Amino acid sequence: MRQSWVNGRRVEEIKKDMAMRLRVISFTEKGRMLSDEVLKKLEKPHGEIEVNLYTKCKACAGDMAYPNVETVTTSLGEWTKMQLEERNALLFIGACGIAVRAIAPYLVDKLHDVPVLVMDEQGRHIIPILSGHMGGANELAVYIAEKTGAEPVITTATDLNEKFAVDMFAKKNGLFVANKDGIAKVSAKVLAGKEITISIEPGHGGYPKRNECETEGSRMGPNGLPGEIRLTAYPPSGPVDVVITSQEEAAPAAVVLRPKEYIIGMGCKRGKSADEIDGFIAKKISELSISSTQIYALASISQKGNEPGMIEWCRKKGVRFLTYTAEELQKTEGEFKKSAFVEEQVGVDNVCERAAVKASGHGGKLISGKYAENGITIAVSRREWMVQF
Repeated sequence: MRQSWVNGRRVEEIKKDMAMRLRVISFTEKGRMLSDEVLKKLEKPHGEIEVNLYTKCKACAGDMAYPNVETVTTSLGEWTKMQLEERNALLFIGACGIAVRAIAPYLVDKLHDVPVLVMDEQGRHIIPILSGHMGGANELAVYIAEKTGAEPVITTATDLNEKFAVDMFAKKNGLFVANKDGIAKVSAKVLAGKEITISIEPGHGGYPKRNECETEGSRMGPNGLPGEIRLTAYPPSGPVDVVITSQEEAAPAAVVLRPKEYIIGMGCKRGKSADEIDGFIAKKISELSISSTQIYALASISQKGNEPGMIEWCRKKGVRFLTYTAEELQKTEGEFKKSAFVEEQVGVDNVCERAAVKASGHGGKLISGKYAENGITIAVSRREWMVQF
């Protein structure tokens, strides 16, 4: 069986966090044919990704045999810039050099770049070339490989050596990296075979589940942690490699990880734009002294699962979009502001507050109740964050 694990997660689990939109571009007739095959394997409802196809093949223009493929008439650089601004994941079917030159002028950093992949026009290999960890390009490559039969070519050193990757650890645990420059320092230490020290704010976990420690071929040490990791007391008595805390004042560390603690529950009229949603959320979280980097997810009712503005906002902000059925929301326990009108429309008496609390999980609490403005309602909750290796 081809590789079905990456960064310690099964492909089936990866789909939940994957980029929702993939743009595929080809440059030859053979590449265009392959892109059509990729579309058939990945497009909804059979897959989990929204896929659009493009080509720069001049000889392919106007070919009605491939109505799903749009010919790009602008320069490749202009097309790439537009896709990156829209936060779309990119798959280039062609040479790596083409992709590298296309994306080079628009790169930001490893925490903000979108996933970019390259597939050869034979469909034999798929290579993540940008944002392998935080953007999910490695995971996306494995997922596409599983669907198409290609071989994923993973080049990140921590993955190749099956070592702890602090940026991937942060992503999996709903943490954000406060000082990205320290990632390389920690990774270099791990790859050199040295021990790294991690200090975690008390009450927020730090050990894996027992059955995960006993998995065949596991790298876990006798204490149930990856062999290269040693947990230290919090607050640490001296400098450590990684500190994980929600407190504003953190001890000296190469990498400081902070939890994404807050959930935005939302209901809105159909057709609200991402900009309208962003302005409303920005205003509310500013009043609560919450940073956008602390937002874990946007939550709503399942009827809003395809709402373009909500999807766009989540993609641009890099947060999860969680939806629940009316029945699930109605069963959520708590004191909520009920609306007979809302219940008549969607089957539950309150969407934003119930969605926020539901998404917060066990121990989550509503910190700001329903607030409405211009056809949008939001509520904010705080989740009990935990970390696990």
